[in-house]
Amino acid sequence: MRDAIRQRLEQAMDRADELSRLLAQPEVLARTDQFRELSVEYARVEPLASAFRGWLQLEQELRSARDMATDPDPDVREMAGQETVTLEGKLASGEADLLLALVPVDPLDEANVFLEIRAAAGGDEAAIFAGDLFRMYCRYAEARGWQVEVLSESRGEHGGYREIISRVAGKGVYARLKFESGTHRVQRVPATEAQGRIHTSTCTVAILPEAEEVATVEINPADLRIDTYRSSGAGGQHVNKTDSAVRVTHLPTGIVVECQEERSQHKNRSRAMALLRARLLGAERERQQQQTAATRRLQVGTGDRSERIRTYNFPQGRITDHRIELTLYRVEDVINGNLDLVVDPLASEYRSEQLAEIA
Repeated sequence: MRDAIRQRLEQAMDRADELSRLLAQPEVLARTDQFRELSVEYARVEPLASAFRGWLQLEQELRSARDMATDPDPDVREMAGQETVTLEGKLASGEADLLLALVPVDPLDEANVFLEIRAAAGGDEAAIFAGDLFRMYCRYAEARGWQVEVLSESRGEHGGYREIISRVAGKGVYARLKFESGTHRVQRVPATEAQGRIHTSTCTVAILPEAEEVATVEINPADLRIDTYRSSGAGGQHVNKTDSAVRVTHLPTGIVVECQEERSQHKNRSRAMALLRARLLGAERERQQQQTAATRRLQVGTGDRSERIRTYNFPQGRITDHRIELTLYRVEDVINGNLDLVVDPLASEYRSEQLAEIA
């Protein structure tokens, strides 16, 4: 094991011991917030510390086995040799597990998200494809027990959406969907094409983790302009009677968010503010990432046909994720909601990159 890795594991072990002592102190027990914060950290650090203690025990046993290999008794030497081989295998496997455990957990992995899909290049076909993507995510969400709530939508003339914004809530939503941000390209014969020609169209997808109410992003009320207007969505006669839809403009950044799906102006305003916080948080995270890396894995881009993270080629039944050069001939399965076919390889590649950085 490399010295730098061992040092990090020793620090984790020392921190777990320190947290255990702190959690037993009466003054900490009396402070609910501090106790909760330290308990969460202990729950995260202790499994790693415990695994490293077990690894150190195996290392000690291996040293003993190697010492026995010099014993004058041939039977002892043979037994020591067998034990050495077994322990070396356990140590190698344990080291790999420890490296994996060192991969930092994204604190937003368990967050709910705002899913934004916008038609880009391709006119009516792009809007239809946006609808296909939204259905794909809805079916994936349903299979995982997540809830999808539409916040605002602008329908295309021939079906689909020019834009649709929704909130997806459930366990581990951001962890599974965070690799979906970017330009999605489709190649197929549109339903609106009379001569059977293959068209190429694009949509942009943005996955924004929902900021917690505890202000990770501070918003000055003076920086906001809030407008109300009559909803254009479903609702029968209600939409003609009340200005329930809400539009919030963040003046310093120019970010505009809208919500019109709820009948209550209060609920629409609450949803719009949550979406605004998510967008501001996303912008701040992007700024920090651009400072630390030359490229970003999750880039929405302009929606131009040449910019894409994934291509859905229907005539050939092929789906290609260009970031990891993954090609599958199961485009219908994926578009019907079996998104794990591409999410799992992306998550695995991401973990491999993190492991390589640690190692």
